[in-house]
Amino acid sequence: MKGAVNALKGSTAVSLGDPELLQWLGIDKHGSRKSINEATYFTCLKMLSETMGKLPLKYYKVEGDGRTRAAPDDTAKLLMNRPNPIMTPATFWGTVEANCQHYGNAFVWIQTVFIKKGKYGGEYKIKSFWPMQSNYTTVLMDDAGIFGCAGKLYYRYSDPKTGKTYTFPQESVMHFKTWCSFDGIMGASVQDILKSTVRGLGEAQTYLNNLYTQGLTASMALQYTGDLDKGMRATLEKEYNSLLTGAKNAGKVVAIPIGMTLQPLNIKLTDAQFYELKKYTALQIAAAFGIKPNQINDYEKSSYANSESQQLAFLVDTMLYRLTQYEQEINYKCQTDQQIKEGLFYKFNEKVILRTDSKSQMDQIISAVKNGIYTSNEGRNQLDMPPKEGGDVLVVNGNCVPLTDVGAAYRKKGGEG
Repeated sequence: MKGAVNALKGSTAVSLGDPELLQWLGIDKHGSRKSINEATYFTCLKMLSETMGKLPLKYYKVEGDGRTRAAPDDTAKLLMNRPNPIMTPATFWGTVEANCQHYGNAFVWIQTVFIKKGKYGGEYKIKSFWPMQSNYTTVLMDDAGIFGCAGKLYYRYSDPKTGKTYTFPQESVMHFKTWCSFDGIMGASVQDILKSTVRGLGEAQTYLNNLYTQGLTASMALQYTGDLDKGMRATLEKEYNSLLTGAKNAGKVVAIPIGMTLQPLNIKLTDAQFYELKKYTALQIAAAFGIKPNQINDYEKSSYANSESQQLAFLVDTMLYRLTQYEQEINYKCQTDQQIKEGLFYKFNEKVILRTDSKSQMDQIISAVKNGIYTSNEGRNQLDMPPKEGGDVLVVNGNCVPLTDVGAAYRKKGGEG
């Protein structure tokens, strides 16, 4: 509590709430630490970005009540193989998700070129996709219809590399946001919502780092009687700071002149429940991101054995919303009305994060093939094996009969029981 404990510095009482003393103790009250420098925050950001980057995007077509893989057009080939000349799909989607989670919003510029057809006609064709750095992008709403359409969004991007500013209409930008949006246009980031929590955990790590630097010895106050001028006091502080700071000085005997007392500031980590509070804060940040405890290496209430079920919970509770939003934006911005009418759509393959061990995977495939869910070639495809002739036929056990025919083998000819 501010003012509850006083430390003597010279002949002046200094409150522990004083900014200078907090900085002397290694606690920067007005610190400018970036959120990404905090380990838990960085781990959560890494987990979500890498998960998004390793989910392959597939192109499908509705067939009856099911779906089949569709032949990709030029736009689909870009999204699935190379969004732009310098990025792989994994890098591209990981970058988009990192911007989205860190800043609350992510933007992708859809670069188009005009393809001339005939003497006068032609059409625009998508050439590539480029992620825009969120901290250099401003979203504008044309409320007055200055540009001809009231209520339309425009995206102004200040390129940090060239210094040029570009303005794009909403049709040319894919906009992804976090779940936390109060106007449906802009999303809010975890670092903004939990600013004090993230900063507090970062300051706890800074304090711990300073404690290691000091050789795990507490800070001390030199108490003396009388008064010293500013120069002598600075010299005295510098002298004892060099004698007491650092691991190399741990355990050394330091001589104290007559009339002076070295008073340790015993701030015990155990008494302050430092570990418990730091762990609780880390779990709060992870929960805000939708990250499960086992994903930040906290197995206190879980084990490696049930991590698969937690991975499924992570998919359902966290990633399913993210994937749905991505798919809806991609399908709307990257397809023509005719393609949507024909039942073509993009979908991420979320099953890649549910892969199990080899034995469990083989048992699942065998069960699906034997029960007529997969063909043999579809099962081989799951194992990255080439198809075989005759393997595109669904097979089931010949002993299986419809429910209406159960007991037919025991009935006598002529209908007699």
